[in-house]
Formats: sequence, C-alpha cells, structure tokens
Amino acid sequence: MPATSDGLTAHRTAGRPACRDTVVELHGEIDILTAPSVTARLDALTSAGQPHLVVDLRSVTFMDCSGLATLCRARRRALNLGGRLGLVVDDLRLLRLLRLTRLSEAFEVYDNFPGLPVMTVTEPPPGLDIGVPA
Repeated sequence: MPATSDGLTAHRTAGRPACRDTVVELHGEIDILTAPSVTARLDALTSAGQPHLVVDLRSVTFMDCSGLATLCRARRRALNLGGRLGLVVDDLRLLRLLRLTRLSEAFEVYDNFPGLPVMTVTEPPPGLDIGVPA
C-alpha cells in the first residue's frame, strides 16, 4: 500500500512471525504539523478489538514532542483494549530520544520487525557522533 499524503501507510503483516500485527509505516517528519493526521489514523487503528500495532519509524527523518505524544496516545489506547504497540527504530537519534524521555522503557523497541528479540536501548558507542547534544 503506498504512503498517503500524511506520510502514513498501514497494512497487516503477512508471513512475518507476528502475523496478527498491523504494521504502520511512518515517513518523513512527525511534528506539530503532521501529528494531527497521524493521530487520527492511529486512533482509527486503536478504536476497536485488541489492536496489535507495530509502528515502523525507520523512514522518519524528524520527530518532536507532538510525535512522541502521538505514539504515547496510540500505545495507551491499544493497551486499554488489551492490545499492544511496538516500535521499529534503527535511527540512533530516535533511539536516544526514546531513551532520554524514558519511553524506551514503555515501548517494545525493535531494530527490525517483531519476531526478533526486543532491543535494549543504550548509549551509542563512545566517539559516535549522532548529532544530538547530550
């Protein structure tokens, strides 16, 4: 399914280990301008049943606090219905943002699709500049 104008694609997993998950691929910037449309789409996916979502953030180039709030809202809605929400993150800046806000403790964070072990979010190796001030 191609990405929509709001930078979001959702599809059911097929042939992956967590076959009942819906994968939500986010693209580009998730900020104060794009968060409302992403929130609306994630709300629709977490409105009924036991939503099992995996949000793929590998194509996200920037995320601000409104993007984090959108993810937290979706996680809370999924949990309230007996579901879950995991994140696929491979960008060191996003990983650090999750760690600094302690959201890495709240979300299941993967570096690839579920079925693989959950990542432990730690500091990058010494000397690796990830472009985010400490």
